[in-house]
Amino acid sequence: MDRIIAVNSNCYHGFSIEDAIAGISAAGFRYIELTATKGWTEHVFPDQSFERLLQVKDLLHEAELIPFSMSGHCNLMDTERIGDFVKNIRLAAFFGCDYIVSSIGEAHLKDNAVADNETVAGHIRALVPYLEEYNLRLVLETHGHEHGTGRVLAEIVRLVGSERVKVNYDTANVIFYGRVDPCEDLMDCIDDVAYVHLKDKAGADDVWDFPAVGKGRVDFPEFFRRLEQKGNNSPFSIEIEFTAAGPKDLEEVNQAVRDSADYLRAQGYTL
Repeated sequence: MDRIIAVNSNCYHGFSIEDAIAGISAAGFRYIELTATKGWTEHVFPDQSFERLLQVKDLLHEAELIPFSMSGHCNLMDTERIGDFVKNIRLAAFFGCDYIVSSIGEAHLKDNAVADNETVAGHIRALVPYLEEYNLRLVLETHGHEHGTGRVLAEIVRLVGSERVKVNYDTANVIFYGRVDPCEDLMDCIDDVAYVHLKDKAGADDVWDFPAVGKGRVDFPEFFRRLEQKGNNSPFSIEIEFTAAGPKDLEEVNQAVRDSADYLRAQGYTL
């Protein structure tokens, strides 16, 4: 089954977008997920000059990398951050993306009570007109202790009730945050999954250790089999976050991206 396979530029956290473009292209990939996460990885960002954004666009064109998605994480439960997220939607449209990725954020109300799924869905539903205007699909990432499983996110997505809002299934986050097996949890949400962060997990469940794809303990062959069996052709975006210490240098990141490419080719995928 033909499938978009990309690399998230967040793999190059701490390095430049130029480094990310060069490394991802050299490894043989044709697609990139641009990262625009405030205060974390701002490879592209709404406050950058138009000249700078055009420069990045030109670099992507020269490297023959297609920016099909943008990681634009905001706390979608914080009404004061919605303006920031709308700017990221517009930035994603500027780069010609089809998807924008975000986690929900901590779903607490002002009195610190945990918001129920309908309340969360209401916040997200308010974004649908912007998604329609800019022809984007929002994919909500399995992330955080409240929304760390596909099952929970699928419940919220169904309440939102829009084809513009689906699940981004992160194969390692569901272990780290949700303490579930990704192959099993996937079956509770597979009809609502429209995007996958391919991320591996090493070490104990609660340890920050996300190596190259194929270097950890996620059962990717079984995960892939289940997607194929259901005819789910969601794009893959590779995310490598190393250990809490981070990579020792740029070459370690480039090698991890190459190793991930080799692993996927060995699984029968074409980049």
